[in-house]
Amino acid sequence: MSVSDKFGELKERIEKADREIQAAAAENQAELKGAVDKARKSADDRAAELRAKSKDTADKTNRLWLDTQNDWNEHVKRIRARMDAKKAELNVAMAAEDAYDDETDAIDAIDFASSAVAEAEYAVLNALRSEKRVEALKESTAQPS
Repeated sequence: MSVSDKFGELKERIEKADREIQAAAAENQAELKGAVDKARKSADDRAAELRAKSKDTADKTNRLWLDTQNDWNEHVKRIRARMDAKKAELNVAMAAEDAYDDETDAIDAIDFASSAVAEAEYAVLNALRSEKRVEALKESTAQPS
């Protein structure tokens, strides 16, 4: 395969990645997670292929290229470790935000219930007062003048 063919493959891969990214942008969270997992597996597979190919052709390549490739692999590992750490932080932050929202909802519900109890108490006392007034009026009209 010629270098220009390899370059053409690279262009096709970039265009394919661009299409997949554009499509993933419109997906829901679960679908997007699947796309991320698929892309990571594809990248891992490609890196493994490249490492295997490098080992097969190590005697044909110069040490500088192998060092560059090893540096790149280490760079990818560091980036992924940072991304995983950020994702974990984000998950913790999101869970903490959800917990805060849930607690706020619970407090609001308790406050609402407390207000409803106060309103119910007022309504019951007012009804009792009205009943007492009715009884008092009946007694006052039942007595002979």
